[in-house]
Amino acid sequence: MAPSGLKAVVGEKILNGVIKSVKKDGEWKVLIVDHISMRILSSCCKMSDIMAEGVTIVEDINKRREPISSLEAIYLISPSKKVRNEPCKLTKNCPDALFADIGKSRVARVIKTLKEINVAFLPYESQVFSLDDPSSLHLFYSPVGDGNKDRMMENLAEQIATLCDTLKEYPAIRYRSGPDENARLAEEVYQRLNTHKADNPSMGEGPDKARSQLLIVDRGFDPISPILHELTFQAMVYDLLDIKQDIYKYQTTGIGDSKEKEVLLDEDDELWIQLRHMHIADVTKKVTELLRVFCESKRMSTDKANIKDLSQMLKKMPQYQKELSLYSTHLHLAEACMKNFKASVNKLCEVEQDLAMGTDVDGEPLKDAMKSIVPVLLNTDIEPYDKIRIILLYIFHKKKGIGEENLTKLIQHANVQANTNIITNLQHLGCPIIAGAPNAGKTLPEKKERKESTYQLSRWTPTIKDVMENAITDMLDRKQWPFISDPAPINTTQITVSSARFGQWHKNKSPTEYRSGPRLIIFMIGGVSHSEMRSAYEVTRATDGKWEVLIGKEHNSWTEP
Repeated sequence: MAPSGLKAVVGEKILNGVIKSVKKDGEWKVLIVDHISMRILSSCCKMSDIMAEGVTIVEDINKRREPISSLEAIYLISPSKKVRNEPCKLTKNCPDALFADIGKSRVARVIKTLKEINVAFLPYESQVFSLDDPSSLHLFYSPVGDGNKDRMMENLAEQIATLCDTLKEYPAIRYRSGPDENARLAEEVYQRLNTHKADNPSMGEGPDKARSQLLIVDRGFDPISPILHELTFQAMVYDLLDIKQDIYKYQTTGIGDSKEKEVLLDEDDELWIQLRHMHIADVTKKVTELLRVFCESKRMSTDKANIKDLSQMLKKMPQYQKELSLYSTHLHLAEACMKNFKASVNKLCEVEQDLAMGTDVDGEPLKDAMKSIVPVLLNTDIEPYDKIRIILLYIFHKKKGIGEENLTKLIQHANVQANTNIITNLQHLGCPIIAGAPNAGKTLPEKKERKESTYQLSRWTPTIKDVMENAITDMLDRKQWPFISDPAPINTTQITVSSARFGQWHKNKSPTEYRSGPRLIIFMIGGVSHSEMRSAYEVTRATDGKWEVLIGKEHNSWTEP
């Protein structure tokens, strides 16, 4: 499946700006990459696409390799003192001092072209990005600074600016008022955006582009969404199963030939795109329905869609192995999620939802939250981290934190003394944990009341979804969300946001289809949960594509629900 959205835009920029720009008919080239550029490249381009443009091999600059003196090389690397020779493309802005050093060095004699392509971020999904900086979370929130926070802020601001540059956006910048870091990062981004705009005057031009906005948000704004057990497919897979680098490993079943299989969960898998934002209750039904339609189209018969049945079909119909393997993989995923859910998670979800919402399934205010959580904390079958979730949700339910003595008792009941710092460290994010402590007076944002029906164990909606909807309809409070610069007026009569709970956004659109309308870009300091990623797709879909919402964070080890 061809990349869409953000991935397609970045892939197009790399192919056109890096490879096609130096392509000569009948000549092959070597592409040399560093760790960062390899991650960017592999996220949005297939090897077949690169080879079709005259690249015969891709090499890692950090590994020993045999010289190929007969071929020219393209270096796609981050600006550093390791810059080599031949045509050279830099993923982000090259500092003046380094540029001067390159000009004076011997390597300058063999560099034919030096170009900045300004792609200093990872397109993780079609509407999700990462800045791939695992150290920034600690630098943002740790009370013990190590002197690198200023440099980190500057780097993140430049990376966000390259995202806007790549998307040809010059958005109005807003930030959540309160934490100093939000305003500071917003100002840094504004300065760098102006620099990019000076070099690329076409940024922000086009119908409705003046309405685009960039929001800087901190994780303390909504600490509840990442804590809850989210019951949509992608969120459950990453929360409950052992997924590493987006790879799912499982044992195939069959008669005497069980073996381990690895599957990459990404947007090349069209079935994954269809299923990932669906509620788990609907996933197996959807896979069964799609399998039935596929079998009927191939005149194959199947009484029921289960893994054993599929294993037999794979042996009888090897020509359909690719398609049937996809159905088998997603049935495996769904069954593994449901196994974990029935083992323990189902005991937690109702309590979690009641605490988060402050009401029970009938909408009645929660009268005795302590009575709800004590059986969970005392249950030895429940994992310590799940008990910590319950304690945190109880604390947030109390609005202004709880007494230190009460917290100690809860920790003792749950027997999670070894992990006490997980709870207390959330104070560094600005969350009210201990009554009377510096953050005790802070309250979480008011939630929008939603009328749409949903599953009883999935009543919570991420707060950032409220923000997305309010931003694109110009209803976001300007005191709570101030602008760095004056925005363009928004014509709200052209925008309608409808409910899009548990929908899927899987229409294939080329990059150019997104360029005419405005974008809402959200950068969240401190992590993004899968439910918040889903919200970006739902809000985009609810506007019939008039707006495109993108969301990202500083590192792509995503905060799990």
